[in-house]
Amino acid sequence: MLRLTGITRYPIKSCRGHRVDEAVVEPWGLSGDRRWMLVDDQGRVVTARERPHLVLVTPEFTADGLLVSAPGIDPLRVCTPQGAALAEVEVFSSVVAARPAAAEAHAWFSMVAGAPVRLVYLDDPTRRRPDPAYSRAEDRVSFADGYPVLLATEESLAALNDLIVAGSRTAQEPVSMTRFRPNLVVAGATAWAEDGWRMLRIGEARFRAVKGCSRCVLTTVDPETAATGKEPLATLARHRRWDGKSWFAINLIPDPPGAILHLGDEVEIVEQVASTEPLR
Repeated sequence: MLRLTGITRYPIKSCRGHRVDEAVVEPWGLSGDRRWMLVDDQGRVVTARERPHLVLVTPEFTADGLLVSAPGIDPLRVCTPQGAALAEVEVFSSVVAARPAAAEAHAWFSMVAGAPVRLVYLDDPTRRRPDPAYSRAEDRVSFADGYPVLLATEESLAALNDLIVAGSRTAQEPVSMTRFRPNLVVAGATAWAEDGWRMLRIGEARFRAVKGCSRCVLTTVDPETAATGKEPLATLARHRRWDGKSWFAINLIPDPPGAILHLGDEVEIVEQVASTEPLR
């Protein structure tokens, strides 16, 4: 039997997430997930791909915004911007309007990032749509890379770690699921079974599995230290590479949204196809 064993929200894109026991499924993702983001002076997204120390920032929800903390710097309370003028920001191929946070938040994150950045908030998540090639006109997404929810399985991580250890000439520690930043983790499947999933039910929530997730250099950033290396991307490139990309986990769209997920929920695969490669 498949079970939901992990639920994680990431309040700020590229910063630390926090595990929860339950979460509301909104049209654009789990409630509170990736509604904040960092941008440069041109309004382009800044992530831990180029600024690895962002993975050490811990955001916590407060009644009026966030409390952010990081090693070597005093914590800061950030209020959710209410009256700030909207600014256009770029999330890869998307352009969306967002509200800038206060100047002290920009300064705090610039110190952590080691470069000038600004913190912005997506006050209206209905503004952004996933890739039309893999979504419906009514679908929406927050500041996540491309889709509302990312799901991974414990068995695929275990299989990947076996490959990493077997292919290493030196002692290699297994990588954690945190490297892949999934919202949902499922146990009880066979390794890579998610490649063939197309529709699934988790508790009372239903999802479309619309696309596999191609992985980038962010997976090589240690979430505990911000140190960079070659794994797991090097091993994924040897064993899970198609169309010039490396694949791990699947992207989901709620269908419909509104349900509440709970740890331990049963997972039912409603529709699947025989596949040895991710949907892409």
